[in-house]
Amino acid sequence: MHPIVIELKGVVKTFRALRAVDGVDLTIRRGEYVGLLGPNGAGKTTLVEMIEGIQAPDDGEIHIFGKSWADSAEELRKRVGLCLQETHFMDKIRVRETMKLFGSFHDSTEERVDEMLGLVNLTDKSRDFVVNLSGGQKQRLALGIALLSRPEILILDEPTTGLDPHARREIWKILGDIRNAGTTLILTTHYMEEAEHLCERIVVMDKGRVLADGPKRELLASMGGETISFRAKKKIAEKSLRRVPGFLSYIPQDGGGRVFVSRMRDALPVFLSAAKSAGITDIECRRSTLDDVFIHMTGRTLNE
Repeated sequence: MHPIVIELKGVVKTFRALRAVDGVDLTIRRGEYVGLLGPNGAGKTTLVEMIEGIQAPDDGEIHIFGKSWADSAEELRKRVGLCLQETHFMDKIRVRETMKLFGSFHDSTEERVDEMLGLVNLTDKSRDFVVNLSGGQKQRLALGIALLSRPEILILDEPTTGLDPHARREIWKILGDIRNAGTTLILTTHYMEEAEHLCERIVVMDKGRVLADGPKRELLASMGGETISFRAKKKIAEKSLRRVPGFLSYIPQDGGGRVFVSRMRDALPVFLSAAKSAGITDIECRRSTLDDVFIHMTGRTLNE
């Protein structure tokens, strides 16, 4: 197995009456792409800020490469790259000048600066002022800067929030391209599609705690693999749904709900019969997603 690069034991962070991170244990190995998935307020950002050394835990231990920020901050800054949700640059500096400025903190060569501009597809924008970049282009610039020092760990805190779908997928492609370099990635997001696309391992958080941690396929398999989402005029009694072949669980929602089953082909005809009197107005049959995993654990969606 690859060596452990990040280890958290009993990490706690409190802001007045709010326990933002509540006793988190987490181990991440070299080369893993780990997605921290959860709604706003789940504690994801607070957790990664402690991993980054921006905040100190109130209790517990954090070790990066077996070292702590208190004792080895200078070394760790060279080995950990950060890309925040939003980065503010000086507007009246050109793109290449901005990259060179940050590169000077790491003794980056001109060739490295040009390499990063190419990686994040900003070579043709290198002489433009930063103020003229789109939101997606600014985020790609921030990602290129985070990669300048060839970090062994790259931490991205909701890097595509507010971006349009095309800009979001451009970021995904860049992150996919660096996967073979052996970089360890931690990605916080509340976009289930983003976590499913980029990360093989998912850590589900809510209210400061880890609800689930494991390979994406195992988490999805735990739901049985298939979901019936529906809306209806009347409430359906759960006891009637329990007669559905392969029934695993039922999460009621306003005006409908989600039924998790092991085999859609066998379940759907019986479900339709059981739900006929409820007056179904809308139905969707599909493979379970990470959003289904979250709603199964909490009774609410990632966006609630």
